[in-house]
Amino acid sequence: MSDHSIDCVLFDLDGTLVDSAPDLLAATNRVLADANRAPLALEVFRPVVSKGGRAMLKVAFPDMEPDAREQLLPTFLGYYDQAIAEHGKAFDDIEGLLARIERAKLRWGVVTNKPEALARKVIAAMGWQDRCAVLVGGDTLPQKKPDPATLLLACAQLGIAPSHCVYIGDDERDVQAARAAGMHSVVALWGYREVHEDPTTWGADRRIGFPLELCFGLVDGFGREKY
Repeated sequence: MSDHSIDCVLFDLDGTLVDSAPDLLAATNRVLADANRAPLALEVFRPVVSKGGRAMLKVAFPDMEPDAREQLLPTFLGYYDQAIAEHGKAFDDIEGLLARIERAKLRWGVVTNKPEALARKVIAAMGWQDRCAVLVGGDTLPQKKPDPATLLLACAQLGIAPSHCVYIGDDERDVQAARAAGMHSVVALWGYREVHEDPTTWGADRRIGFPLELCFGLVDGFGREKY
């Protein structure tokens, strides 16, 4: 992994680096309890986690008008903020992948639609705050994925060309943003997806079933020409 045609690996956060579904479910179930409603099971909740807080609340309160659900969002985020990474953890082999990226003397960072302050707390809880070279959240700019602006901002902050980056995420919006930014796009198949979603139709450069697969079949680990 010494080929520097790829200078940086950028990741989505929830569903790609971190399995945050248990923490987000706990926050959602607290909102449900406030409304005297039954809790959700993880298997019902997990597929929509990458879609954001509004999608999670829609699963929890399907009969509620969107404006009423919107009023619950600050409470939901507050509950989540109180117990970030209490149950969630890095996906299997993510630590190994990050270590290999670092041994290759490449940088890695995070571009997520999660609010930046919450994302920074997750990164700190994982012990990555001194390793993550850049972090751009969903409220860092007015735009968020699938708009490429946050990916382009990460590149600007690192001083590298988008074409020398790989972006890895578990949602179609991640692929759309990467393609629009001129980056190589990789789908993390271990992440969160609804049953009807088909990653083979998203137009990504690669799909990988486990983190260390990113290193397989590439020239020196990250040879750009192999994408």
